[in-house]
Amino acid sequence: MPSHGRAAGADPRQRRTGGAVSATDDVLLDVQDLTKRFGIRGRRRGEVTAVSGVSLQVRAGQTLGIVGESGCGKTTTARMMIRLLDPTSGSVHFAGRDITSLSSRAMRPLRRDLQMVFQDPFSALNPRRTVGSSIAAPFQIAGVTPPGGTRQAVGELLERVGLAAADQGRYPHEFSGGQRQRIGIARAIALRPKLIVCDEPVSALDVSVQAQVLNLLAELQDETGVGYVLVAHDLAVVRHLSHRVAVMYLGRVVEVADRDALYDSPLHPYTHALLSAVPLPADATGARRERIRLQGDPPSPVAPPSGCVFRTRCWKAQDRCRDEVPALDELRPDHLVACHFPEESTAAGRIIVGPAPPQDDPVLTARPVPHPLEVISEVAPMGTAEPSGAEFVDPRDAD
Repeated sequence: MPSHGRAAGADPRQRRTGGAVSATDDVLLDVQDLTKRFGIRGRRRGEVTAVSGVSLQVRAGQTLGIVGESGCGKTTTARMMIRLLDPTSGSVHFAGRDITSLSSRAMRPLRRDLQMVFQDPFSALNPRRTVGSSIAAPFQIAGVTPPGGTRQAVGELLERVGLAAADQGRYPHEFSGGQRQRIGIARAIALRPKLIVCDEPVSALDVSVQAQVLNLLAELQDETGVGYVLVAHDLAVVRHLSHRVAVMYLGRVVEVADRDALYDSPLHPYTHALLSAVPLPADATGARRERIRLQGDPPSPVAPPSGCVFRTRCWKAQDRCRDEVPALDELRPDHLVACHFPEESTAAGRIIVGPAPPQDDPVLTARPVPHPLEVISEVAPMGTAEPSGAEFVDPRDAD
């Protein structure tokens, strides 16, 4: 099978800078003050605010990464961006056109430019249809006859994502998880869209094939200039592919910046805590990085705290945080943060020299994913996927 990946050890940061790209530095998608509320099932009255006042931009040919804990509203935000969900309030502009209130019929011609890669590659494909039929569906729905015919176009798409043209007669269950995700990507790029939402595109895959899929997405972006909205909880995945990164917490954006600026010098305490949890190898002196431990769980979105939504877990919270919602302000060029008392230290945190912490502390034992990502040969269909990113393991559960 074609490898379709960059050489092992290639650093994507040498090619994908976090700054502006002059040739493609145009706003492709602009969302302002997006809010989404859902009714609470079983109650006559009451609703939950899943997303509150989100404003983001995606530039042509670039990737916006959205990161946060489960339930923070990142997938809901991404779906509203391409009108798979209707916002309760706010606006969505695509290629300079207001698409916020367009009907389903009016949105149909725009669907060829707005596509999505789903988290679970198996459930995203109809098990009763061949993969060729699934990839050909966008042509049929859009009423497009590609040059050379649909069958030839499907074969070329399969080869483009590293599979064989002859595979179009097979069914989804005959492929591995990574291969199924490649099929989903082939379907998403069939009509040459301008924007693709990638919702946790590698979280359901084994770590041995995550790099292949990420490198494929990067290569397709280089070739076609497509823009991505990358939804993920894995900080290594977001750093590998994104140009700008937005951090969400409890339905709100708390920080937005170019990738390198956010990872090297975060301003929001929540971002700082997330990055401090990424393990680094100890040097020869035995130095280790300080970890910031957040107490408790995120509050319920049914009854969010007043003021700053992060204040109940923040070590810097004061009375102002309880009384006043912080605005998302630009504290540095192109670096926005919603915090009354932003951080000034770097992501590295304080370096502590001394013995390692006790081994009965489950927070400090981790299995990191190496960065940069290396391409590993794809293997046969797999069972349970290995979680991505830094997996924290309780040593008391070890053999």
